[in-house]
Amino acid sequence: MDVEPVLIFVLALIAVVAVVRWVAGQTGLPAAALLPIIGIGYAVLPGPNIPLDPDIVLAFVLPPLLYSAALDSSMVAIRRNLRTVVSLSVVLVLLTALLIGLGFAWFVTGATLAAGIAVGAAVAPPDPVAALAVGRKAGLPPRIITLIQGEGLLNDATALTVLSVAVAAATGDRFSAPAALGQFLLAAAGGVAAGALVAFAVRLLSRPLSGDPILANAVSLATPFGAYLLGEVTHVSGVLAVVVAGLIVGHHTPRSASGAGRLQTSAVWRLVDFLLEGFVFLLIGQQLPEVIRGLAGYEAATVVVAVAITVGVTLLLRPLWLVLTLLLPGVLHTRWNRGGTGERASVRWTGREIVILGWAGTRGVISLAAIFTLPLVTETGARFPARDLLLFCTVVVVLVTLVGQGLTFAPMVRALGLRADDNDQALLRNEARAASVAAALTALNELEDQGNDDISGQVIEPMREQLRARLSRYRDRLSLLRDNDSAGPPISPQYEAALHVRRVAIDAQREECLRWRDAGRLSDEGLRVLERELDLEERLLPDRPARR
Repeated sequence: MDVEPVLIFVLALIAVVAVVRWVAGQTGLPAAALLPIIGIGYAVLPGPNIPLDPDIVLAFVLPPLLYSAALDSSMVAIRRNLRTVVSLSVVLVLLTALLIGLGFAWFVTGATLAAGIAVGAAVAPPDPVAALAVGRKAGLPPRIITLIQGEGLLNDATALTVLSVAVAAATGDRFSAPAALGQFLLAAAGGVAAGALVAFAVRLLSRPLSGDPILANAVSLATPFGAYLLGEVTHVSGVLAVVVAGLIVGHHTPRSASGAGRLQTSAVWRLVDFLLEGFVFLLIGQQLPEVIRGLAGYEAATVVVAVAITVGVTLLLRPLWLVLTLLLPGVLHTRWNRGGTGERASVRWTGREIVILGWAGTRGVISLAAIFTLPLVTETGARFPARDLLLFCTVVVVLVTLVGQGLTFAPMVRALGLRADDNDQALLRNEARAASVAAALTALNELEDQGNDDISGQVIEPMREQLRARLSRYRDRLSLLRDNDSAGPPISPQYEAALHVRRVAIDAQREECLRWRDAGRLSDEGLRVLERELDLEERLLPDRPARR
């Protein structure tokens, strides 16, 4: 095997992803929208290309991406918005698939209801990877990010189950609505159970492995594949198993993992996300030329009608559904507070939030992987009805939402003034910091009252003074934040000066350690230990002082 072309291709792939990320950071454009365009450009050039293998994408690419997104999600926030999440991830997916199926059956020559439902199921679920890549870049408020996360993480099980039922009907198997409903409920319940079982096993392993971050990371990387495999082996939703496992593990990680393990795991998953997301978005663009070549046997009018139905229903039904849910009785927009007050809190969405949520349905690789699983022939030996046309419609929807919505999403957020309030976020973080330091001071007082002979006041007092100084800084910062009337956190010259002094001190220590190493007075192993200490201290400093 000649490995040189493969190595050149891999290096070029990493270079393109890195350059696009840099360009996105400089221009504010989302990388999720730029990479598919580059993928299309590369696909029309001579040279090796990567065909989309749905089995590889579903088994090796999708699980880690979904698991990472679930780790970063909030199980508490998703549960708080569960009614809306279920509405979008189950009911809206079913409606999208059904309406597109009816449109194909009535207006597209050569297509059947089952084939239309198949393509409808493929394009129905917004991809959490693509949607969050665009949404976070636009600076959406946490409430909307939570809803996009919850919807994107849970809708794949609905879509893939509907797709399997539609394929069974299209290929000649007997179709039964009760059986289809039972299959969906079994796949969903089984996926939840499989994910919970894997999460329980990971929690059992996390404590004995917490002292070894390398082993903890190995378990973390294996978890999404284990959850997906368990789901597939037991014939339930492997995708839902991955999501549930990620939500549970992410919720319990602050208690079960060590600080060193969390730092390393976070860094590992950021790298995995960076490489896999870049690969996925490039892969999406590369499929268009090959799919277009499959349209030779279709009339132009048929292609236009099919694309119009698929894109139209996908883009219009979502905002329409959100508006309809907004018109529901007020009691359906409330939830019980969990603070013991017994009061109800309103969760009704505003008009601006409805507009943004309606434009946040970005589709991605999940839709492509799903539609590429359509068989070439049916049980009777005939070709799957309109398969090439279904593939083309799905690719068009993905590109329209990724590029069209991706490039216009941030300007729309800015125009509506719906960006996250940085001042409120900074205020909340500093309130939590002050509360945590106050709890530490209380714990020191209790420790001192226990009268342990090994822990004297001389040991406790220096730590108490450090905590008091830190609490004083946090309270001063809170005063500034509470009195601030601007959109962003206030700029404190004293705070920024203190950060500058700390960075100068860390840099000086690092340079002195390097001089000791270069002079032969300190081994490289010793240097790495000291560098790690300084790196951890530097990691505590904010990237943007004015936003802390």
